Amino acid sequence: MNILDKIIERKRQEVKDSKSKISVEQLKDSEFFNRETFSLKETIKTKSGIIAEYKRQSPSKGIINNQISPLEVTSAYEKFGASAISILTDKDFFGGSFNDILSVRNHIQIPILRKDFMIDEYQFYEAKSIGADVILLIAACLSPQQVSEFTDLAHQLNLEVLLEIHTEEELKHINKNIDFVGINNRNLKDFKVDLQHSVNLKNQLPENILSIAESGIYNEEDFRFLKEKGFDGFLMGEYFMKNENPGNKFREFVSNVTI
Repeated sequence: MNILDKIIERKRQEVKDSKSKISVEQLKDSEFFNRETFSLKETIKTKSGIIAEYKRQSPSKGIINNQISPLEVTSAYEKFGASAISILTDKDFFGGSFNDILSVRNHIQIPILRKDFMIDEYQFYEAKSIGADVILLIAACLSPQQVSEFTDLAHQLNLEVLLEIHTEEELKHINKNIDFVGINNRNLKDFKVDLQHSVNLKNQLPENILSIAESGIYNEEDFRFLKEKGFDGFLMGEYFMKNENPGNKFREFVSNVTI
């Protein structure tokens, strides 16, 4: 069993437990459920194009940075031009929680991506209830039919959809309603990074679909390479979070790559 299989197995139990404690109707009564969402489709064009991530840890890297608060980091990301904020809500493998989004939602005026492993309709109501604007669908753990159904549900809840793929086989998960296709530079099964593989996949995407390069962007050269190849956005977390002050690192990075 690879790490993705382990995560999904644990996620199924987690969702089952959550359903037994809080109903969908209770989620609909939450503070943020009926708020007007922010659109990443708009901010990805008007700001840096970077979806800057708050990420404490990962299965491949262990603890990255668990000493700085979500609000301090995300406020700096927004101040210095992030198009959106990505926040991990998986607890067991990434050290995240719903509170990481809840604690910043009233302070951030750009989209928030709930980054998690979405395998059940219930999770979309959760995402809406905590103030997310965008959700992630990972093709590696969903069927094309599930992607289609989940996309429809997300849109009913006014949530935008980022579909993540990594292989040619997963191109079939793309449908006309998807808002963005993210190409993960890192293989979730063995964590190897290959930027050229992502470029090859991008060249096979449908025309006019917004593309996001995800993960494994370790320096300004990687960013420029992917931008020159036509990616519209860039999801980056570890590069900033591994620094003592992620906000300052983000500011320096944006300043250097936009010269």
